[in-house]
Amino acid sequence: MKRSWIVLVVALCLAFASRALLLIDATGLWSDELYSVGKSFQPSFSSLLAMLREDTHPPAYYALLWFWGHLVGQSSVSLRLLSWLAYLAGGLVMVRQAMALGQVGTRARVAAVAGLLAFCSPYPIRFAIEGKSYAVLVLLVALAWWWRRSAHPIAYGAVAGLAGLTHFYGLFLVLAAAAWDGGQRCWTSAAAALIGALPALAWTAYAADYLFSSRAASWIGVPDYALFEETLARGLGLWPLPKLGLILLLLVALRRWGGLLRMPWPAWNLLDQSGLIPSLLMVLGVVAVSFGKPMAFSRYFVLLLPAVVPVLAVQIGAMELNCFGRGCGLVVLGLLLASWWGPGFSELDAGIGGVREQDQFRLISQRTSGLEERYSPRPRLFNLSDRMEAAMGRIPLPSSPWGGGGGSEATIAGA
Repeated sequence: MKRSWIVLVVALCLAFASRALLLIDATGLWSDELYSVGKSFQPSFSSLLAMLREDTHPPAYYALLWFWGHLVGQSSVSLRLLSWLAYLAGGLVMVRQAMALGQVGTRARVAAVAGLLAFCSPYPIRFAIEGKSYAVLVLLVALAWWWRRSAHPIAYGAVAGLAGLTHFYGLFLVLAAAAWDGGQRCWTSAAAALIGALPALAWTAYAADYLFSSRAASWIGVPDYALFEETLARGLGLWPLPKLGLILLLLVALRRWGGLLRMPWPAWNLLDQSGLIPSLLMVLGVVAVSFGKPMAFSRYFVLLLPAVVPVLAVQIGAMELNCFGRGCGLVVLGLLLASWWGPGFSELDAGIGGVREQDQFRLISQRTSGLEERYSPRPRLFNLSDRMEAAMGRIPLPSSPWGGGGGSEATIAGA
């Protein structure tokens, strides 16, 4: 691969990552991010653990955010900056993993494709600056697959344990990997994963009263076609089905005129070492269970990226095409990148989407600044929003909290 193409790919990856960073404060914190503030920006670590006992997620991300906030400051920018740094690190690990899995003569192309998928595609971009655990989870899963492939069981078990303590989907993935490796008689990897899963299983027992109640994940519905369509849209961006059609048309053109003699299936060893088989087993298990206890949610499937990106990169990088085939591939890639640069940032850019997840807590905090009488059915979130706006210097610290909602919700969580 020519040096000029490598420079272009690096420039594109930097452009996407830089634009995400520049948009870090373009929209106000939405409700889930404000809940992250309320959970993690606590005065003491014991207060954090007590609050998380009645939460849908395990404690590792919020504990990391607690230490991060005490190190760099507790603000909306510091909250999102942690995710952006994890997005960068996770992307680099995925690129390195793809190179390790690729054939010797194709590694430059494989790295280029992996970089574009890891840094520029809609799924990682969407959560690159979100004050939630997803970017950190992707990084931990990418590291887990790296150490699993490298046959370092201690590092693999440690990182797998952190992934399980970051999100319960991480725990499900670790258990699926342990089951798969056990079935393949890879006893060392299976044992490392099982040992790594123990802390998350212990936390599940600690928080069992909430986790197994009807309140936990009550917003998630039974799996249907909308789940598949939304997950596909998160991966491909705007108009996912037409894009799939365009990709299929490209493959037909490459087979007939582009010099692609055959499109082989990924090698079994690639599917295993990349972690894709355990990832797919986890998805099948979660979807099956969700018909009884709904837990399949499209944003959670972001943890598939560390397995999917290297496999796609290796497969695409291994293609041997003629001039016409390479030209067609570049045209389709250009169209995808153009669609990812524009609509791909719509939920992060106030100039395009305007708000994050249709929440306008920031605007209301600013418009009601200085008022003594303020009431809402969601006073806790508005108090947290006021706190973050004051930390950014956009409003003075309110002299009185929001009222309404009743009970302890009127107080500032974590203040």
